[in-house]
Amino acid sequence: MDLFDKLEGRPSPLGPFTSEGYGYYTFPKLEGPLGPEMKFNNKDMVVWSINDYLGIGSNPEIKKVDTEATEKYSLSAPMGARLMTGNSNEHEKLEEELAAFVHKEKAQLLNYGYQGIMSTIHALVDRNDILIYDELSHACIVDGKQLAMAEKYVFKHNDIESFKKQLFRAKKKMGENTSILVVTEGVFGMTGDLGILKEIIELKKEVPFRLLVDDAHGIGTMGKDGSGTGTHLGVQDGIDIYFGTFAKSFALIGAFIASEPRVIEFLKANSRSQVFAKSLPLPMVVTARKRLQMIKDNPQWREQLWNNTLKLREGLREIGYTVLPSESPVTPVLTKGSTDLCQDIMRKLREEHGVFVSGVAYPVVPRGTVLIRLIPTAAHNDVHIEKTLKAFEAIKDYVFEAAEKLSA
Repeated sequence: MDLFDKLEGRPSPLGPFTSEGYGYYTFPKLEGPLGPEMKFNNKDMVVWSINDYLGIGSNPEIKKVDTEATEKYSLSAPMGARLMTGNSNEHEKLEEELAAFVHKEKAQLLNYGYQGIMSTIHALVDRNDILIYDELSHACIVDGKQLAMAEKYVFKHNDIESFKKQLFRAKKKMGENTSILVVTEGVFGMTGDLGILKEIIELKKEVPFRLLVDDAHGIGTMGKDGSGTGTHLGVQDGIDIYFGTFAKSFALIGAFIASEPRVIEFLKANSRSQVFAKSLPLPMVVTARKRLQMIKDNPQWREQLWNNTLKLREGLREIGYTVLPSESPVTPVLTKGSTDLCQDIMRKLREEHGVFVSGVAYPVVPRGTVLIRLIPTAAHNDVHIEKTLKAFEAIKDYVFEAAEKLSA
């Protein structure tokens, strides 16, 4: 059978959304300067769907650095992969600064977070090893797991008893050349809850393993100094391999892995997505250094982020919505409903109230469930929050009636 003909009949859960819903429910175009107020379909919107947690993306000082660095280096330099001709002093300085920021000895800069963590998992374990991961791990971890030749065990989300079961199962199968890698997240990006890092790390006393934590949503937002969920929970030393991305708090492209020097040296020579891909352009490296410094110098941004998060979350609960017990700025509103209801909520908020939110239904969440995820940022203010709460108040009867019908 012709491959292209076969693709036409291959089912895809996102199929209808990427065809009939294209440009609205999927691939929407938010236009204008990055921030809490943008345009969608030529209408003014208060936007709660952008992960620029600290509001750094439109900072005038950052824009100036971006422009000057591009003029100095161009987006072409350096040409080549880091291993060959794509290295620079700026790349190495950024790695040193990132390692110090997250309280690790050494770091490796990654050109993309998604590719980078996939390649890291692939490089770390071989066919003799065992990989244990949380069932709600991000797609990049799932894809990395698919690449890895290790035996794979999955534990129920944040369920320490389920984790213990898989850990001791792995222990029984350990041979002389078997290692165990555990992978979880600092902040789970859809639900906002924190990984059970303390409980997992405590079990190192009983079974030897190494822990890789994807802290994409934690870096910049968690911890007194913004250095992540491990610092927030007081267990950063127990995280053996720390992954952070620039795609959230840094509002940029790129990521990094931080660990012991011997691990980073190994990964530099064995992470295929880095060895065989062009390194980050110098302007991005220069602006990443500036953004990191500004995150360290402006703790008030993190304070404002949390103030906005708590106001929004408390307001939604007072109206009567179920807000999942997120321990991070991620604010997930959960209700019973269908895919149609999910679309209706997004459409009503956008078209009738000028509030842009993103929602997911089955298969991203269990059937019969709708999750509307709001991402507060430091750039939001009380006016944005009040407008949004009024909008959710206005549609609540419709939403609650739909949920009751599903329960009946």
